[in-house]
Amino acid sequence: MSKPRILVTRRVPRECLDLLKQHVDVEHYDKATAIPRGLLLKTAADKDGLLCLLTDKIDAELLAAAPRLQAVSTFSVGYDHVDVPACKARGVAVTNTPGVLTESTADFTWALLMSAARRVVEGDAHMRGGKYKGWDPLLLLGSDVSGKTLGVIGFGRIGQAVAKRAGGFSMRVLYHDTKRASSDVEAALNAVFVPLHELLRESDYVSVHTVLDAGTRHLLDDRAFGLMKKSAYLINAARGPIVDEKALVRALKSERIRGAGLDVYEWEPKMAPGLASCKNAVLAPHLASATLETRVKMGVMAAEGLIDGLVRKTRSPYRVD
Repeated sequence: MSKPRILVTRRVPRECLDLLKQHVDVEHYDKATAIPRGLLLKTAADKDGLLCLLTDKIDAELLAAAPRLQAVSTFSVGYDHVDVPACKARGVAVTNTPGVLTESTADFTWALLMSAARRVVEGDAHMRGGKYKGWDPLLLLGSDVSGKTLGVIGFGRIGQAVAKRAGGFSMRVLYHDTKRASSDVEAALNAVFVPLHELLRESDYVSVHTVLDAGTRHLLDDRAFGLMKKSAYLINAARGPIVDEKALVRALKSERIRGAGLDVYEWEPKMAPGLASCKNAVLAPHLASATLETRVKMGVMAAEGLIDGLVRKTRSPYRVD
């Protein structure tokens, strides 16, 4: 019996490919950049499965072009790039990689927060540029973190992990979500549920961890920035379009807020005009889960999800419904 045929749409950890090759025939677009749309449609035509990334739109057009498709596994927690209802209607199973990147993403959120608050990137450039002339009491003054208020938007696994770390800085934690956490979770994390407008007004650091959907797209816009403290920072390691990036540029340039730390962008890999010149923004290229350990775990989980759907014919624990 021939093995199912799959397409892997980007370079992935070796461990992911090794596992897949034990069970399926693999065609691999082994590049660091996204597979061109036309090539994706053409190459998927005779495939039983896809292992894709956030940049690959799995929609009605692709499903029509790939009549043999039985399973899609995305190398990500987010799956808004996949038309799940359309896949379900076609009987195509969809899996993602939840949970495995929680800790690394929470760690990196704090890396962004600390770097923005203490102007680490500016300091690095200052040293490399030969501008440092000795200790100066007023050089590159940043903002304290300890004892301040952290506002967490989206209180799932990652949001709660970020809040947990705030305890080490004796921070007050506010959070907002569509669903309130249990009293046990609130007590363990010393977190208080508040309306979004209150969180924005009271937080010194606003960290975004909500899902991207119709209700959260441009959740952080001109109005939201107008509610925030002038001394506040925005941190986004979730999804780019949750933030109106042009509005953020306006807020940063006018010093309506003090700074930002970003790992994701509205038109990724492009940035909004003017963002790159904002010295009060720390800009990272989607690195939140970029540890060797986490990316290998993601790859193996993505491979397992595809194998479950195509070979084992079992309901994957990573299935999205």
